[in-house]
Amino acid sequence: MRYLFYRVLAGCSKIFGPWLFALVSRGIAVGYFLFFPRRSAASARFYRVLFPGRRRWYAWWCAFRQFQNFTTVFLDRYLLQDPGAIAFTFEGRQHLIAAVTEGRGGILLMSHMGNWEAGARLLRRNIPDLRLMLYMGRRAKEQIERLQKEDLAASGIRILAADPAGGSAFDLVEGAAFLKSGGFVSMAGDMVWRPEQPGLSVRFLDHTVRLPEAPFMLALVSRVPLYVFFAEKRGLRQYHFSVTGPLAVTAAGRDLRREAVQKAAQTYAGHLEDQVRRNPLEWYHFEPFLGPPSGPPPADGH
Repeated sequence: MRYLFYRVLAGCSKIFGPWLFALVSRGIAVGYFLFFPRRSAASARFYRVLFPGRRRWYAWWCAFRQFQNFTTVFLDRYLLQDPGAIAFTFEGRQHLIAAVTEGRGGILLMSHMGNWEAGARLLRRNIPDLRLMLYMGRRAKEQIERLQKEDLAASGIRILAADPAGGSAFDLVEGAAFLKSGGFVSMAGDMVWRPEQPGLSVRFLDHTVRLPEAPFMLALVSRVPLYVFFAEKRGLRQYHFSVTGPLAVTAAGRDLRREAVQKAAQTYAGHLEDQVRRNPLEWYHFEPFLGPPSGPPPADGH
């Protein structure tokens, strides 16, 4: 039903203009904010931690704006049908070009920050020789998500849909083979799908949070670097993409592997925290994320 509704809305917007898509999607976001209190409360708690000196109502106002901003993800997906509709700047592009030129693979660590989908599609257009495999969760009754995967696949991105309820070791084997061939594997670094999923505890906003272990362990065993990627919205139809330099995940022995992936995960958490502080209303993570307080960071930073 949602899939059909999205198609109808997109079709009507082609006739009447993108304003119709924006208006309807914002109305739907209001409904989600009001009638899905668990998600709204998770966002409000996050903003209370991020802005400890502000009043309680401010956290709820930020959560409401976060839900409204999230509608731009769907609007920009619609606008991406026109290759010239969205402009962007790209910081750190040279790191990926160097890797592609030398035939080296890597893991592109994305987040639910800004619009990672627009980032992946425009990244593929901007660096045509970049071979990209995107790990995505597969939901039992996905509808809009199916359209999302179809659009990504049509743009030349290889999609590997992993089942969050079970998962398969073959998924990681397929990813490792793709890396060995010089491709890039894109994985989300800020989402743990299920309680039994292997994870790493790191410090984030002076709280303990759990990140998925897979991206960091895959980088270690495949001997490829990590590249942290963010897609930040800078205005109407305008994005700024940034990619960090290669982050090596290496261990001198098997007994030091855990320490290596833990260090890499904490480095990523530091990058994510910096980005969240700069763009607090663009982190579209609607599940409970923050754990108990972890105390102040050590003197040497993240």
